[in-house]
Amino acid sequence: MPNAQTEADRQRFRAVMGHFATGVAVVTGLGPDGAVGMTTNALCSVSLDPLLVLVCFDNTARTLPVVQASGRFGVNVLGARQHDLSGQFASKLPLDRKFDAVEYTLEHEVPVLEGILAWLVCELRELLPGGDHTIGLGEVLAMGHADGEPLVWYRGAYTSVAGVGR
Repeated sequence: MPNAQTEADRQRFRAVMGHFATGVAVVTGLGPDGAVGMTTNALCSVSLDPLLVLVCFDNTARTLPVVQASGRFGVNVLGARQHDLSGQFASKLPLDRKFDAVEYTLEHEVPVLEGILAWLVCELRELLPGGDHTIGLGEVLAMGHADGEPLVWYRGAYTSVAGVGR
C-alpha cells in the first residue's frame, strides 16, 4: 500500500512536474445552459489510429458534468499572447460569465474559440478515475490550426518558445 502523501510531498511533486513545459488549452463543452470551459495543461495525444486525445479534469471542475452529459468536448490550444483568456477560463467566474467577450463558433455542437492556435472537437469515449482528477479520453471528430507561437506553462508561470517552426 502506498504511503500517505504529506502536503510537503504534494508541493515537491508540483515543483518537480513544473519542470515539464506544457502547452495551455481551454476545454469547452455545451450544455442546456450554454457554453462552458476550463483552462488545462493536462492533455496529450494518445493514438493516431483511431485519433485519440486525453484530457484531465479536476473532479470539482464545473465543465466535467457538462462534458459527461453531452458526450463531447473541445480542446482549444492557446497562442502566446492569450494569457488573459487562460486566466478567464481558469477563474471561478460564474459559468454564465466565462464566455464574456469571448467569440466562438460551434463545431459538431462544441464551442471552438476564435483566434486560437489550434483546436480539436472530440467525442467522449471514456472517463477514468485518476485520484483528484478524472481522465477523459476523446476521439477526434474535427480539428484545425493556425500559425503562431503557443502559450507555454513552465515552473508555475507562462513563458514562450523561441524559434517555433524555424
